[in-house]
Amino acid sequence: MQIRPPCLLAALKYLLLAAAAQPLLATAGEVVELGSRRELFVDRFLIATMRGVELRLHEPRDEGTVLQFDEPWEGIHCGYSTVIREGDHFRIYYRGMPADVVDGTAGEVTCVAESNDGRRWTKPKLGLFEVRGTKANNVVLAGDPPFSHNFSPFLDGRPDGPPDQRYKALAGISKSGLVAFVSADGLRWRKLRDTAVIPEKAPFKFAWMFDSQNVAFWSEAERKYVCYFRVWEGVRRIARTESTDFVNWSDPVLMSQMTEGQPSPTEDLYTNQTDPYFRAPHLYLAVAARFVPGRQAISDEDAKALKVAKGYEKDVSDAVLMTTRGGSVYDRTFLSSFIRPGIGARNWVSRNNYPALGIVQTSPTEMSLYVNQDYAQPTAHLQRYSLRLDGFASVQAPYAGGELLTKLLQFSGDRLQLNFATSAAGSIRVEIQDDASKPINGFAAGDCVEIIGNEIERVIRWKSGADVSGLAGKTVRLRFVMKDADLYALRFAPAPSGK
Repeated sequence: MQIRPPCLLAALKYLLLAAAAQPLLATAGEVVELGSRRELFVDRFLIATMRGVELRLHEPRDEGTVLQFDEPWEGIHCGYSTVIREGDHFRIYYRGMPADVVDGTAGEVTCVAESNDGRRWTKPKLGLFEVRGTKANNVVLAGDPPFSHNFSPFLDGRPDGPPDQRYKALAGISKSGLVAFVSADGLRWRKLRDTAVIPEKAPFKFAWMFDSQNVAFWSEAERKYVCYFRVWEGVRRIARTESTDFVNWSDPVLMSQMTEGQPSPTEDLYTNQTDPYFRAPHLYLAVAARFVPGRQAISDEDAKALKVAKGYEKDVSDAVLMTTRGGSVYDRTFLSSFIRPGIGARNWVSRNNYPALGIVQTSPTEMSLYVNQDYAQPTAHLQRYSLRLDGFASVQAPYAGGELLTKLLQFSGDRLQLNFATSAAGSIRVEIQDDASKPINGFAAGDCVEIIGNEIERVIRWKSGADVSGLAGKTVRLRFVMKDADLYALRFAPAPSGK
């Protein structure tokens, strides 16, 4: 056996670590068919190389409490929230489950709150069900266990869907399987059929666990319904199944998680909240609840003072961000927490900080996501968080500057739009290169009009103008030269009609 000198071993170790730290290179000959769709820098999907810049996960802003779970039929175990926007109307669906109700029984109900802006919410008195002695309530499903335990609706985007099935939902637990519900208005629901459309099958490769949110939607990109739900394989994992008619579903497959081309660390994911991003629906964003069982952060005395339900002081949880573009792989570019538990003991109890399903636009420049907080406590409520549009993550350049080179790509638009922000001293310049990585005449970085400011959809110009339609369909790369700046998203968009 050859003995290597310590200095050589150290040098080899350094080179291996340095190589591991480099960004993934584009596969030889790989071309991304970009078309005119928007792409976000939430992963390395577009990135060939980075020098002096990095992918940075951004922290949502805490905008405060928007909904207290304080009605007699709601209570400390309200959860599994879903947010839907239709036009200028917003709804939040959530489980009502007071402290004296047992999981999966008739005491659970499905509640709804409404809003015109996603910031101020009210609970309508619908009069659909009598619950705890009154019909003056916001309940849309009751008395049919176990479906209110995890009722998870969505607005069906399928263009040829029946009008009386504009809203769809899946609900159920292992015993019942997942039953399909439909509705014309999102308030009055009926079963599509009495038997489960996704029954539990045993034996199988893993244990099916339908008892948390079972997230389904129509994928315009894949032209089918897809459903993501939790399974058990030593830890809580996510599986995916698909359907063309919402009735007949394929056998599920486990979703793997990858970080920079390697398997991600194994963690319990309690809910997945996988949903098409509304500004780029081919990209599914998953704001998942990461559950850490048996890790107690607060004392028994603190739990008693907060009136935490027995046993719920024993675990902790937060939210992480994953992406997928279909298939059976989640990209976990960011392993760190996306939404950390807040300050104070009340935020560090079991099943706290679970994100709602659904991210919605709440201003021309802002989107909102919602999180259940103070779970298993008398102060249980829903909290709103906000980000700039597309602002989950960015390619970030320091003051010293740096560069990003994309993979080879083809586009079909007429002009390049960027979602970006710079400091007063910062800037971005864009160069379009040919497939041999040479600047295209008129589109070199030196020809680009310096980009400074903070905008959601800035049209990029070169000395010759903004028109890039002559390059559409050709294989090109983009080179970004950046200083003290963030790049959130890009799109080759069609020019406005008449221009």
